[in-house]
Amino acid sequence: MLDEYSPAGYPISGRGAAEIAASVERAVGDGALAPGVLLPPQRELAARLGVNANTVAAAYRTLRERGVIETAGRRGSRVRARPATAPREALPFALPPGARDLSLGNPDPALLPPLGEALAHAAARASRAPVLYGDEPFDEELTALARERFDADGVPAGPVAVVSGALDGIERALLARLRPGDAVAVEDPGWGALLDLVAALGLRPVPCGLDGAGPRPEEVARALDAGARALVLTARAQNPTGASVTPARAGELRSLLAAHPGTLVIEDDHGRDIVSTPLAPVVGTTEHWAHAHSLAKSHGPDLRVAVLTGDRATVDLVLGRQRLGPGWVSRLLQAAAAHLWRTGAVDPRRVAAAYDGRRRLLLTALAERGVAARGGSGLNVWVPVPDETRAVAQLLRVGWAVAPGARFRLSSPPGVRLTVAALAETETAPLAEAVAEAVRPATGRRFG
Repeated sequence: MLDEYSPAGYPISGRGAAEIAASVERAVGDGALAPGVLLPPQRELAARLGVNANTVAAAYRTLRERGVIETAGRRGSRVRARPATAPREALPFALPPGARDLSLGNPDPALLPPLGEALAHAAARASRAPVLYGDEPFDEELTALARERFDADGVPAGPVAVVSGALDGIERALLARLRPGDAVAVEDPGWGALLDLVAALGLRPVPCGLDGAGPRPEEVARALDAGARALVLTARAQNPTGASVTPARAGELRSLLAAHPGTLVIEDDHGRDIVSTPLAPVVGTTEHWAHAHSLAKSHGPDLRVAVLTGDRATVDLVLGRQRLGPGWVSRLLQAAAAHLWRTGAVDPRRVAAAYDGRRRLLLTALAERGVAARGGSGLNVWVPVPDETRAVAQLLRVGWAVAPGARFRLSSPPGVRLTVAALAETETAPLAEAVAEAVRPATGRRFG
């Protein structure tokens, strides 16, 4: 009786479902089972291992739920193109000494507010009244200020929760309403961390193309008609293309969603305080929705605070899952965030003007060199390229590190992302020249 089976030379072993799943997951994590490798049919593997077919079925189900494999009916089960154990940020990328790194998507540190006063204020409050188990999980001032911001932006009324960043809130909202195997409509190209999360939760991403005004209605309609149970979209400063949902596009999407009232709509807004584009909310048409506002780009990624609102049932489920895990977001950080908001530590007009100016300078310089690029708002510029590998390598050779589009794409054409948040004016022309050279089609030579 055998206790192992080797697709592509790797032994799958185990007697129980957990052992078999762990064996496959370990192989994927180690690189021994490459993305796209076809796994053996369940009955065949069961016979080889001498176990019941239901045991292998349970193992494969666990692997699907963890985002390690995907199953396409009679075509069998394969290791995902990007398993949950291999996030997009882990794609190979060697930065040579002296290269200018435009690949990480960070805000300009010079435009972030100093945190010392806010943290000192929060610490002083904690000294007077330490937060203990059983206390309220939210800082009242922060949630009140958040509600004021939501109201000013036209976000529908709903309770406010505090989460550890936008992705944390999105994950909890997806878990509240969806189950492994459900389809989720996502932007393509889109935020790589979200695409990884969808796969890790065992959900099926359905790519939706977008233009400068946000997700295209016909793409969203196609995804919903195909059974997508959720739509996740970026309100403004979309990563990586800089798209912002316009009022007209928001109206089109709301009309479309009205015919699909059971769809969970999640709106991510990290652009407040860093872009000049006003918010045009899409949420509120369907029964279940959530809108997340992150402080990462405006006040600093390490603050780890985002506020979330939505329909009461969904927010209650989000809070229920939060209570079962971390319990609450540090009240120290919440108090610091509230202090930053109350004291106006960030000047939105100044910050937006700085990012707008840097981005427009590069877009103009690229256009003058015949390079079409996208970047309507935010920190990034997206440049379509004929060959990502060649473009990234060529730019790296001349001292510019950019993010390969593979981090952000599902089925959309190749491209590279350039983060221009801290790009100096004197760097614009050399960068544009290097990009123009990198996107030119390679010229081959024939040898007789």
